[in-house]
Amino acid sequence: MMIRSFAPEDQDAVVQLWKDCSLVVPWNDPQKDIQRKLKDGAELFLLGELDKKIVASAMGGYEGHRGWINYLAVTPAQQGKGYARQMVENLEARLLALGCPKLNLQIRSSNVDVIHFYEALGYKADACVSLGKRLIPDS
Repeated sequence: MMIRSFAPEDQDAVVQLWKDCSLVVPWNDPQKDIQRKLKDGAELFLLGELDKKIVASAMGGYEGHRGWINYLAVTPAQQGKGYARQMVENLEARLLALGCPKLNLQIRSSNVDVIHFYEALGYKADACVSLGKRLIPDS
């Protein structure tokens, strides 16, 4: 799998990938999420390609204190082949090169398989509560 940065012409394929992976939820507009990402740290928005077809994504972020992973996805037909691990490891390397000391992510507590995936990569649950406040509604 070849890993590269997102390009604007990838938007429709990436949104479809996220839909196929059940990452799209009613309170987040994926097109707006993409446009927001392109304004801040676009070089950390990664795609994985096989035969020039997008099969994976990972949206990374870093604000100088912590790194983040969002929208990690691998098309269902390609899951279980190590592509998600490749995406995470590539993003970790890029964040480390930026001096990022720690990487965080949020996973819905009901998504047990994804929790186990990250645990296998060395991630551990932090003793904290995740709080959020929507400032701009997407719907």
